[in-house]
Amino acid sequence: MNTQPAHPPRMIPFQKYGHPVWFITFGTLDRRPILARAEVYRSLVDFGARQAPRGIALGRHVVMPDHIHLFLRLAPPYETGATVGFLKKAMSAALTRVGEKAPHWQPGYFDHLVRDARGYSGKWEYVYQNPVRAGLVESAEQWPYSGEIVPIVY
Repeated sequence: MNTQPAHPPRMIPFQKYGHPVWFITFGTLDRRPILARAEVYRSLVDFGARQAPRGIALGRHVVMPDHIHLFLRLAPPYETGATVGFLKKAMSAALTRVGEKAPHWQPGYFDHLVRDARGYSGKWEYVYQNPVRAGLVESAEQWPYSGEIVPIVY
């Protein structure tokens, strides 16, 4: 008989949110700088657009050369881990098409439950400025690999 709770103890206080918003980060294997290119970015945008009618909201995001930050809201029965896995698979197909040999990804991902609008805007402002802090552009608006696919309103 399984005596494990349905949700990890850290999640129980947040079940009141219904469809929670997750802040997700995942990176390339060995931090290879293979992501910041139009074909690969397009695969993320296409994935988000195709999944939106199904209840998978891929919101604001920043694709850096070796990692991705994004906000995700899922309707049941979708699960965060499986959704991230499908996104990685879609992006791997694009990476393979542009000549990058697999494997492409570090195992797993980092997730953080966004608790309120202030947490959402604070996380977004931080990741939106990532390309500037990395010296890739002078202003975040210049970075071509960030945006919002489905507006996630808090």
